[in-house]
Amino acid sequence: MRVGIVNDLPLAVEALRRVVASNKAHEIAWIAYNGEQAVEKCSADTPDLVLMDLIMPVMDGVEATRQIMQNSPCAILVVTATVSGNASKVFDAMGHGALDAVNTPVLGMSGNMEGAAALLSKMETIAKLIGKHSRAYRQGLLAASQPASGNHPLVAIAASTGGPLVLSKILRALPSDFTIPIVIVQHVDAEFAPGLAEWLSEETGTHVHLVQGNERPSDHKVHLAATNEHLILNTSGTFDYVSEPKEYPYRPSADVFFESLAERWRGAGVAVLLTGMGKDGAEGLLLLRKKRWMTIAQDKETSIVYGMPKAAADLNAADKILPDHEIASALIQWEALNSNR
Repeated sequence: MRVGIVNDLPLAVEALRRVVASNKAHEIAWIAYNGEQAVEKCSADTPDLVLMDLIMPVMDGVEATRQIMQNSPCAILVVTATVSGNASKVFDAMGHGALDAVNTPVLGMSGNMEGAAALLSKMETIAKLIGKHSRAYRQGLLAASQPASGNHPLVAIAASTGGPLVLSKILRALPSDFTIPIVIVQHVDAEFAPGLAEWLSEETGTHVHLVQGNERPSDHKVHLAATNEHLILNTSGTFDYVSEPKEYPYRPSADVFFESLAERWRGAGVAVLLTGMGKDGAEGLLLLRKKRWMTIAQDKETSIVYGMPKAAADLNAADKILPDHEIASALIQWEALNSNR
């Protein structure tokens, strides 16, 4: 991949340059020392991936991410001194289109580059996400089984690039008496799932609960997938996490979760596929539509990256294609028709 580096600290730039150069599959496209420079360089020469710092002079990484995704979109990985210490900015950047976040590698006293392996691993995953992948990843995922017990309604939402801001907009617009369980699958590393749940809770005033294994979808509750394994509904009607398919680059996968619901959920349901890079969730949404779920895909105009919802639209998997600000209203209307089922 051709990689752009954005950081105002010379030592950090050198550390990133060394890590990128350590893998022959990557090359440095350019280096920018603040967000404004990054926006300009991206416009003139859009790389495959941008390694974006958050705290910089002139223009910070959140605003730079927003402008890049608006004007010359490409994959963006937040690389900052402390992810946990900048959690709010990390999720703001992810809301504007950053794919993931990792701590900046540091040259140790022994000469070793601490954190290099974590950065290279994230880059490898992103390389898979922006490449072409076979549908064989998901073949034979779920064995034939009886549907799970229970017939209550359920809302399932999946999102990737740009998802956090759209999720916050939807949850904020739902009334406090919205009773139907909501389950969210957002492409996010398990390390950041607790921070995302906390951030969404603070942004929306609605408590977002990290899903544990062997629990059931609960009324008045927003559940968020919390590990790097795939969330599923098992035959007993409870949540579970599974590692297969191991090579599938989207973790947790919307397709895997949607497919488990299509196989095992007996009640009414509505599934929503939001902004995101790639095609994850499109085939699963189609399966749910065939099972008479109401299915919604976000529209092109309000998607940070019109990948996942476009794939769903191309498959005719969505009953409705809506802008982000109309999705909550659709859920409220659907609840009025289904809350007593």
